[in-house]
Amino acid sequence: MHNLGHTRSSNWSDHLLQTPDTFVRTPLPCIDRGLAIVHVSPANGAGFTQYTAELEAGGTLSPTPAQRFIYVLSGEVDLATDSSFQPLAVGGYAYVPAGLPHTLTAHHATRLAVIEKSYQPVDGVAAPGLQTGNETSIPSSALMNDTDLQVRMLLPDQPAFDFAVNTMTYQPGASLSMAEIHVMEHGLLMLEGGGIYRLGDDWNPVKAGDFIWMAPYCPQWFGALGKSPAKYLIYKNCNRHPIG
Repeated sequence: MHNLGHTRSSNWSDHLLQTPDTFVRTPLPCIDRGLAIVHVSPANGAGFTQYTAELEAGGTLSPTPAQRFIYVLSGEVDLATDSSFQPLAVGGYAYVPAGLPHTLTAHHATRLAVIEKSYQPVDGVAAPGLQTGNETSIPSSALMNDTDLQVRMLLPDQPAFDFAVNTMTYQPGASLSMAEIHVMEHGLLMLEGGGIYRLGDDWNPVKAGDFIWMAPYCPQWFGALGKSPAKYLIYKNCNRHPIG
């Protein structure tokens, strides 16, 4: 049945909620045998680009000029550079520094969360190199001593990195301890479960598959609902002075 234009998606100056029923797939020059769902980009004022790459068997993701973070949502890819080769399965991830030639090749139908951002250098700090891993090998820590809210930091907490990517897992009923308003912007992909996300003055039901962008200073809060944990992948810019 036609939904007569109804959707949970919404787009405001300081936040975006994009639900799967509104996803539009598009070709990108860096993707061969696949399509992208571009969730956010500088076109809407964001300081980064995030998209889901959907690759066919044998499909590839080739370099762009920006630094890149990849997280495997489903399927499996091989990450090849001039000097290394690394298979990445579900939960696997990679940070690829700007300017490093590389190719990701899908074994079979594969979905990747991809984050790209121009690197902001800092005097006296060397740019980071290639990083790979799997989320399951990263120890989790309780956020603000709440053991029902666990965080895994997928990138090292070092000044060389100008952004962070974490997963956050909430047990049913767990929530952030405060509404946050801060200088960092976020890209957030719901991986499991669901709950209620406050974005600005809106209270939004969200679930696995949804994407959220939060601009700097957007009021934000999340609480998990349901009988299973809620989990998301979240980007934030960090370690740089706001004036650049």
